[in-house]
Amino acid sequence: MAKKVITAFNEFMTNTVNLDKDRTKEARSSRDWLVKQIKGFPTGENDFPLLHPDLYVYFGSFARRTKKRPLDDIDMIIILHAQGNSYNEYLDKIELTATVSADRQLKLCHENTRSINSIKVINKFIKALESIDQYKNAEIKRNQEAATLQLKSKDWNFDVVPAFITNKDVNGKTFYLIPDGKGNWKKTDPRLDRDRTTNVNQSKNGRVLNVIRAVKYWNKRPTMPSMGSYLLENMVLDYYDNSIAEASEYVDIELVKIFGDLKSRVYDSVNDPKNIQGNINNLSLDEKYKISERANLDYERAKEARKFEGELKHKESINKWREIFGTDFPEYE
Repeated sequence: MAKKVITAFNEFMTNTVNLDKDRTKEARSSRDWLVKQIKGFPTGENDFPLLHPDLYVYFGSFARRTKKRPLDDIDMIIILHAQGNSYNEYLDKIELTATVSADRQLKLCHENTRSINSIKVINKFIKALESIDQYKNAEIKRNQEAATLQLKSKDWNFDVVPAFITNKDVNGKTFYLIPDGKGNWKKTDPRLDRDRTTNVNQSKNGRVLNVIRAVKYWNKRPTMPSMGSYLLENMVLDYYDNSIAEASEYVDIELVKIFGDLKSRVYDSVNDPKNIQGNINNLSLDEKYKISERANLDYERAKEARKFEGELKHKESINKWREIFGTDFPEYE
């Protein structure tokens, strides 16, 4: 409960939206421990693929610090040693070919070929994860591009994504080749997502991440179709990337701007910042309409809430924010 809007928002962000600091610290420690175990897989199993010296890349909203509660998944890429293999890129897939000397990789190919089967690679990770004593009661399974490890003792699961890193292309860029869920491979580069989020946040004095998390909470309320978290995050980043205005330290001030922007931006194309997938806004026209209507409604409510606060009517302002965020937003005391 709170007497002022700023107090209500501070409580809301701390207790409902942002990840708990102690749980975050525990999750990072658990993640780092898992990576150490994976590092030993090639020596523990003589047919496990060799690992690249760089070993891993942390990615996803937890790594970018844009994740709201609950802390339910933690993503990592584990980089395998290419051993001189090569790839061919087609319209709908990438085929990765092992060299004749890559004995461990040759055991993970499609039948009677040297084309590395990404499903077999994931299954190899699953088998190795199952051999860790601490994970004997965990649920471990394949989930499209990842080996998913759900610990019984934790709230979160780990998504472990095997990958190969390419040599530099004609533009001097490298990419990660990760499973496509169908036995072949596809390109990605979470480094670009990470760097973009960091750069945009820093350009606005570190005030963007809280806004992203608050909008993600709003997005998950059952008042409209929910957008994918990654899509919504990029919409917010697009707004700030193209805005010359300073960002306020107060989340409520920024939310007025974001709701006002989303009501029209949801209809626009949203370019994949990695320049791999093209337009990532795959919402249907009906979904776009309903999200736009909700954003417009909450834009008007947010403006009213700001007006009430300016008139020192904190109870009325807090009640407006509760209309936007629901009963988890603190009540007026």
